[in-house]
Amino acid sequence: MTEIADAPAVLETIDLDVGYYKDLNILQELKIKARKNQITAILGANGVGKSTALKAIFGFLRPNAGKILLDGEDIIDVPTHHKILKGLAYIPQNPGVFKDMTVEENLELGGWTFRKDKKQVRRKVEENFERFPVLRDKRSQITGELSGGQQRMVEIARTLMAEPKMLLVDEPTAGLSKMLAAEVYEMLSGLTANHDLTILLVDQEIRQALKIADYVYVLELGRNKLEGPTEEFQDLEKAFWVG
Repeated sequence: MTEIADAPAVLETIDLDVGYYKDLNILQELKIKARKNQITAILGANGVGKSTALKAIFGFLRPNAGKILLDGEDIIDVPTHHKILKGLAYIPQNPGVFKDMTVEENLELGGWTFRKDKKQVRRKVEENFERFPVLRDKRSQITGELSGGQQRMVEIARTLMAEPKMLLVDEPTAGLSKMLAAEVYEMLSGLTANHDLTILLVDQEIRQALKIADYVYVLELGRNKLEGPTEEFQDLEKAFWVG
């Protein structure tokens, strides 16, 4: 437990206030640390601000107060496309693949930051086919013909084209069957274990998130309620004050 808590933070929010209106904060004094090569999960009931936190970190919402640190640098006022260049990536809840394009074309779009370097684009495409061998076999297939889990895989592979160090993932298995969801969770777990990535995960699938997360934050009414290593959250009734 000590090793988990003492790992260096890649991403940190400090006293973050966020709302869609200036005087109405959904998140209040939010404190989150995403530690290097770990999966950090933000859990809580619907409407507590979990997805809002990711949108604020990535730059879709500007916080009303507080700090967002990426490797110690406050990035609140850094434009979103520059955050990508600094190694921050975001996978939204709703799938964003281009269904009329091939798998390979989708991946190539992920290399837009270095699109003029054709050799680098090709190298990164092949690296992601190494990560996800099933996609290599389907590289020429129209993405919309793939299963929901494979489309999620394409989206993650495309995001990894930009070589992020910090990945924000919102509800990764929304709308997927249990079998396909299991594939996605296994995929995410492998990214931190084998590919030097740090993940901040928002999820409604509490039990599944607890299986792959290293550290957990529980929010209530937009505020920190509980936090700790995953082992402390196996008793869900205690963790979420049910009953």
